[in-house]
Amino acid sequence: MYLAVDIGGTKTLIALFSSRGRVLKRIKFKTSKNQRMFLSELSDYLQPFTKFKIKNIVVAIPGLVQKSYSVKFGNRDWDNIDIFTPISELFGVPIYFENDANLAALSESFRLPGRTVFLTFSTGIGGGVCEKNRILPISNSLEPGHKIYEYNGQKKEWEDIASAHALECAYHVDYATNLRKKEQLEDIARRIALGLPDIIKQYKPDTIVLGGPMGKIFKLYAKYLPQDLGVKLRRPKRPNESVIYGCYIYAKQKERE
Repeated sequence: MYLAVDIGGTKTLIALFSSRGRVLKRIKFKTSKNQRMFLSELSDYLQPFTKFKIKNIVVAIPGLVQKSYSVKFGNRDWDNIDIFTPISELFGVPIYFENDANLAALSESFRLPGRTVFLTFSTGIGGGVCEKNRILPISNSLEPGHKIYEYNGQKKEWEDIASAHALECAYHVDYATNLRKKEQLEDIARRIALGLPDIIKQYKPDTIVLGGPMGKIFKLYAKYLPQDLGVKLRRPKRPNESVIYGCYIYAKQKERE
């Protein structure tokens, strides 16, 4: 069995996988803003999994990863937080850390031909690059959300134009997935389309997967996206679980190395 830990800015999900990729048990809890409290709660929620025979553990981090630490933990002031120690104290198995967008990319690109770029449109815009069922090193330099584009006469970063958060602010809604009117969907497509040519030029993908909240309603606005980009655009296979299934695939790969 394999253990996946997806640490998000709002929620943390722990999932136990069978050797064949079936989720046997899962626990979700709120990610505390307090670093010490989070580490304490993480240990508490991991405790029930210690009775299982686990081969290795993969931890998904919303930020930059170096060895056992999250060097830049998303939008939290958690630089150099030691997540390794509380986990290793409970489990005497290998523990691997990887960026959550990279793991989502691994899951969504698995067994697709050629090169895949996964883009997540949520609080910001992140992503990963995979080829031949592997995360490519160039994934770590992929920061599409910070590119500057002009929209409605204003120059802004792409994530301030096309992220789910940006759309929620623009339309004064709680969830961008509630935007269903034709003019809203056309606007979503225009905003997302701004950055796609640069992604294609720089990373030369065969497929681009549009994930995050905007991936859930992809079919609604897909017909308004440019049809002449020369790549296949698609929705995620598992919009809500891309990261934890990426953890499972990564765990299996590490076991074989």
